[in-house]
Amino acid sequence: MSELKEGLVHISTSIVKAEHLATKVGSGDMEVFATPAMIALMENAAMMCVLEHIDESSSTVGISISTTHIRATAINSDVEAVATVTKIDGKKITFSVIARDGQGVIGEATHERYIVDREKFLSRL
Repeated sequence: MSELKEGLVHISTSIVKAEHLATKVGSGDMEVFATPAMIALMENAAMMCVLEHIDESSSTVGISISTTHIRATAINSDVEAVATVTKIDGKKITFSVIARDGQGVIGEATHERYIVDREKFLSRL
């Protein structure tokens, strides 16, 4: 486990498949990369960004995301989300996240995650 610090970066990648389309997830009626699928990729990049930098008995959970989805992406396109830690305030971690496809930026977000003890968190369900 290395130090959790500002500036850490992680890139999560995916290929837009049928299950990622707005028509499949119920967020739209066109066959383009769905905003919820883009957000999931963004959250994955943020989660993975800090996973190796926190105690293995801990995890992070998303607590907020403010995002824009500025351009459509077609099925079978490669997509990526680049998450960067911008602020650490105790157990709250803030990220800047950029989503891209082969044509350029498709979305941007500010995302916050909170470090939790896995066992304690799940015991509250």
